[in-house]
Amino acid sequence: MNSIKKRVVLHFPGFEPLEATAHRARYERSAKQSAAVWDFSVAVDTLRNFGRAPYFDVNAKGTDWETHSRIHILDHDDLVAKLNGRPFSQRLGQGYLAAAKVAFSGGLTGYFRHAWRFGLFFIFPFLLVLVGLLLSLFIAFSPFVFGLPSWSHIGSIALAVAFFSYVFLPQAERLHTLHLFSDWEMAVAMAGLNGIGAEQWIEACAISARQALDEPADEYVISSHSMGSSVAAHVIGLLLEREPELFQGKRVVFATLGSAILQCALLRPAAVLRSRVGLIARCQEIFWLDVHCLTDAIHFYKAKVAAVCGHPDMTQPTIILVRFKKMLTSQHYAKIKRDFLRVHRQYVLGPDVRAPFDFTLLTASPLPASSFATFTQATKPDLTFGAGNDGEKARLSSVGR
Repeated sequence: MNSIKKRVVLHFPGFEPLEATAHRARYERSAKQSAAVWDFSVAVDTLRNFGRAPYFDVNAKGTDWETHSRIHILDHDDLVAKLNGRPFSQRLGQGYLAAAKVAFSGGLTGYFRHAWRFGLFFIFPFLLVLVGLLLSLFIAFSPFVFGLPSWSHIGSIALAVAFFSYVFLPQAERLHTLHLFSDWEMAVAMAGLNGIGAEQWIEACAISARQALDEPADEYVISSHSMGSSVAAHVIGLLLEREPELFQGKRVVFATLGSAILQCALLRPAAVLRSRVGLIARCQEIFWLDVHCLTDAIHFYKAKVAAVCGHPDMTQPTIILVRFKKMLTSQHYAKIKRDFLRVHRQYVLGPDVRAPFDFTLLTASPLPASSFATFTQATKPDLTFGAGNDGEKARLSSVGR
């Protein structure tokens, strides 16, 4: 396989309260971690403005290779900030309203049908807050239960408010509960392209993405994580609606990491999203790499996304199964394995040891992104070049750490 010397990356992050500067800083930390593991050098440049897709350049260099990557970040931090910045009562009410929309538009049954753990992930924050509200109501009305005098209601109501505000909520927020409420509002908006300015925001992202794709490169990687995969499908699908031949003559890889496309696409109003998934699956120039991990509950493990979206006869994404346990030291993995959101982020974070999948190698190494479909624990990536064809061949090797 030919080595990559110049790459353009469009990265769509997940639903996190991080703007592009923070994503760049995370990438730099992870890239340096990866460089130490794989024995190469990496330099990450400053963030530069580019509409909705600001970018930073990455120079990675090994003994006999050098690759330049331009990484555009199409984050949706402004939407996250808008949802998370509202008063508590509004976030609570709108979150439960979003949950009802998901349930009554087919999402709940779809989640349990295709990924039961994702169904539990959907229920979890709403059930947890409901338990807290019921406990608070019990405290408030305890004088009725125990036959206490009516004046004691003043104290019980104050105690109920104090319990919910200062005991329950701080503990619930350690699990990012209200943030997850906003996540489901975002899912409903991405499904129906209404509310929070979703359609206009996707249009703005598409304009910047289209400009970024004009940059000459050996390879174009469209990477997305979690909720970002739904955003990426909308943006790339919209571009293909307008220019069916957009990627003609280009090497393009669509890498969905812990994808939550079905979080939105399983809702009945998501007809446009499902259609755009079909356009991506139909595009012959796009190699769709779908990265799954068994221990990550926040995605649709082994689900064939294009088929579930109503396109069973089209080329399905190539699913690769990764094991975070094999990417980290035993101590590191033991530290994070009970934090489901931290585990879910590992797709885009650096490794402790050499493994078949590495986000930095996917986006900044000389290895074609599509080659990650072939790597296993026995045949890990090999950055040794120079053997045959004047350094233009990358070899697979069973040697690893």
